[in-house]
Amino acid sequence: MANTYTQIHLHVVFAVQGRRSLIPPAHAQNLYRYITGIIVQQGQKLLIINGMPDHLHLLIGLRPDKALSDLMREVKASSAKFINEQAWLPGKFSWQEGFGAFSYGASQLPQVIEYIKRQQEHHATRSFQQEYELLLERFGVEYNPAYLFVPPEKEG
Repeated sequence: MANTYTQIHLHVVFAVQGRRSLIPPAHAQNLYRYITGIIVQQGQKLLIINGMPDHLHLLIGLRPDKALSDLMREVKASSAKFINEQAWLPGKFSWQEGFGAFSYGASQLPQVIEYIKRQQEHHATRSFQQEYELLLERFGVEYNPAYLFVPPEKEG
């Protein structure tokens, strides 16, 4: 795409199916490296990845020739397969359907990176659901709370 110049930075958040704490802290760095590889292989730039046992945060520099939904489908499918192949958990691992994505300008990136780095601190006082709803509200994203999360008791 000659003569195409963009600056697209997206903070992407997605959860483990049922918001269960299934990402083993001992294996989180291996998962993060694997996801980094997926994103790089897809021609995109990962600025930072971090999360908690029940969800992940990514800050991505997205090129305009890649649809975010396609990238996230690949990240989630491949990383779930990776987790299952590693047999870190009894049973089958899966990500919850969907994701949140929030755009930022270059001047905001240091604050977003710091926010993502400090996930453990944030979640000492705020649940993932509270954090996610706050992001949606801060960005003016309309949502129906009934469909925001699949409660563990309603999973198949």
